[in-house]
Amino acid sequence: MAVAVVLFLIMGALAGLLGGDGGSDADDARGEGDPAAIEPLPEGHPALALARRDADDPLALGDPDAPVVMIEYSDFQCAFCAMHARGTRVELIDEYVEQGLLRIEFRNFPINGPESDAAARAAWAAGQQGRFWEFYEVAFAQDTHMDSGKYSEEGLRELAEEAGVPDVEALMVAMESEEAGEAVGRDAEEAMDLGVVSPPSFLLNGHPLRGARPVEEFRDTIDQLLEAADE
Repeated sequence: MAVAVVLFLIMGALAGLLGGDGGSDADDARGEGDPAAIEPLPEGHPALALARRDADDPLALGDPDAPVVMIEYSDFQCAFCAMHARGTRVELIDEYVEQGLLRIEFRNFPINGPESDAAARAAWAAGQQGRFWEFYEVAFAQDTHMDSGKYSEEGLRELAEEAGVPDVEALMVAMESEEAGEAVGRDAEEAMDLGVVSPPSFLLNGHPLRGARPVEEFRDTIDQLLEAADE
């Protein structure tokens, strides 16, 4: 009981960090004197503990020891998530991830109904066969209308095949497993505890960015966090 109470208090302190109307800035993570300056979070801040840094995490990309970790909360039926995936994310990988400076950790946040939930579980299952990011890229390659059938059983089979999942039948079984439901639920609960109301939303070393922001905004935050890490 004591552990549960402590966890509740920690997450309560985080609630609202990524809430709001999906605005373009992250005022609560910026200094009072200079609105463009990132104030480092104090050591032990609960937002810093959300980065898993697990070298075996199939839903993560980049060096587990990278100085900056970006957590992405996304829904596979979200057009703005797809916009980020095809644009800003690609540039960040080229400029920071491949240099060992940034790690990206994905969290499923399926808020748009049954097809979003099915896509999240299928993406997790693809990750168990080492093909999460390939599934991610195929799923976000084109925008579709919600509940279009893209993430129906037939649609998921096609996506898994296109993503190069070695055993599609095993994926279809795994996505219906209790383990898949728990993994997706854990990610979604983390997002809700933070106060996330719409995807995509991001934490960069605990600092929030909401929405499919221009790559310049990510660069600004990442560069300041890298500079602070060197001090």
